[in-house]
Amino acid sequence: MTFDHMLLARILLTLMTAGWALGTVLADFNKTHATNPLWTPHARFHVVWQISSYVGFGLLNLALIWWPGPMAVERLYLAALIGSIVYAAFFAALLAMPVYGGGAYDENGYQPYPAPLPLFAQKWDVNITVFSVQLVILAASLVAITR
Repeated sequence: MTFDHMLLARILLTLMTAGWALGTVLADFNKTHATNPLWTPHARFHVVWQISSYVGFGLLNLALIWWPGPMAVERLYLAALIGSIVYAAFFAALLAMPVYGGGAYDENGYQPYPAPLPLFAQKWDVNITVFSVQLVILAASLVAITR
């Protein structure tokens, strides 16, 4: 396998997929979310359902990215689309928080941290920061695919 734009796209899409498929397992299947005794049992059920779904879709994405065969470019675009849906849903939920009374963080979860570059906020949220970086990786993968 030579290192070309398609390999770069595959690597970037793999990192992007790991961000939402593996990252949610690490970030949410613990005392801050899934096993948090302060959460209602039904809320914990939903977060475990979400985590399990993301792992399944992540495995599908990895197959689209790495499985040899025809339509490789089209499969990469489909993998990018799936990731785009995940990230769009996250940012839609973030923007809709006033409608449903949501919060970007919980007092007994991951706390915001001082902004390294306080351009638009004094504190940054971990989820928003990580998913914003993931969007940059997604955009870079799309550039690599189209080369």
